[in-house]
Amino acid sequence: MIKFLDLKKINEPYETAFQVKLKAVLESGWYILGNEVNAFESNFAAYCGTKHCIGVGNGFDALVLIFRGYIQLGKLQKGDEVIVPANTYIASILAILEADLIPVLVEPKLETYNIDPDLILEKITSKTKAILVVHLYGQLAEMDAINEIALLNDLIVIEDAAQAHGSPFAPEGGTKAREKALLSWAGGARAYSFYPGKNLGALGDGGAVTTNDDALSKVIQSLRNYGSEKKYYNDYIGVNSRLDELQAAFLNVKLPNLDAENKIRKLIAKRYLSEIKNDKIILPAVSLRGVSGNEAMHSHVFHLFVIRTQNRHELQQYLLKNGIQTMIHYPIAPHQQKAFEGWNNFSFPITEKIHNEVLSLPMSPVLTVDEVDFIISILNSY
Repeated sequence: MIKFLDLKKINEPYETAFQVKLKAVLESGWYILGNEVNAFESNFAAYCGTKHCIGVGNGFDALVLIFRGYIQLGKLQKGDEVIVPANTYIASILAILEADLIPVLVEPKLETYNIDPDLILEKITSKTKAILVVHLYGQLAEMDAINEIALLNDLIVIEDAAQAHGSPFAPEGGTKAREKALLSWAGGARAYSFYPGKNLGALGDGGAVTTNDDALSKVIQSLRNYGSEKKYYNDYIGVNSRLDELQAAFLNVKLPNLDAENKIRKLIAKRYLSEIKNDKIILPAVSLRGVSGNEAMHSHVFHLFVIRTQNRHELQQYLLKNGIQTMIHYPIAPHQQKAFEGWNNFSFPITEKIHNEVLSLPMSPVLTVDEVDFIISILNSY
């Protein structure tokens, strides 16, 4: 059986280093906001090319704390509208609601699954104060167009990068290229998740906020720790959402290999894109506005490789019978969830089509060449 995602196999190369880190953390006697968290925050900020990284409990908290930080700074107010993709994991929308803000859903492009910049403009009102961009499945949204819209309309741009560790890359990749690509990103903030299945996954929950905004960083550092900068002195009504010292230690072990593992994902994706040839299967469009060909591959870190088909259940069962596990990301659109009964009558036809047709193929840095050969062969025979 080819597993959809073999976490045990992914983490096996790190087991010895994990044991060393576990022993070091135990012997340190310091388990909350210690040296490992400080080191990871510094390392991940440098990797992302940003001034600040604040480790938090999980990716959802990262989003909520960004919104609450902006509220605390007076840049957002409760009741403000935030534009968000209709096609996303529900956590993106829940984070907006958790911060007492109002989500305004916008359809994606069918080809890329990401929010359609051309449709954002028609949803902007006097109450719109921010855009929450989601880099779904690991593909960067069309940030040039979105940032231009935000600039012209005085909107804050917040990025849900929970599935996009390692983006963006210039064609050559590497830290210098990444820093160059991020020079224009002077404000805003990104939220990351280190859930075990992510490209950079911990052995439990974890998350982070990255930003170049000094004031926002300082507020979020306090908000994650009961609103306290100095122990027992509370400046804000905060929460307890701190990246665990042990998870930070594990992430410090894995971070140096993230680029190499993402490169393997891209090579597998390149094979899927060029070698899967079946009229019943629709491959993702790996492109951004103004970007095409090999450069486009660097805008996607392939957390997931998602195809579409009109007979999803049939295809999924066919693959399973042939020993290939798949998953659906995601089977029910947010506006159709029971939790949002008031939205159930809303119509987002592109989002609904995507949720009815998508199927995620195995994608990980531990897939073998033979396994990829087999997956492609079975799909082409469908």
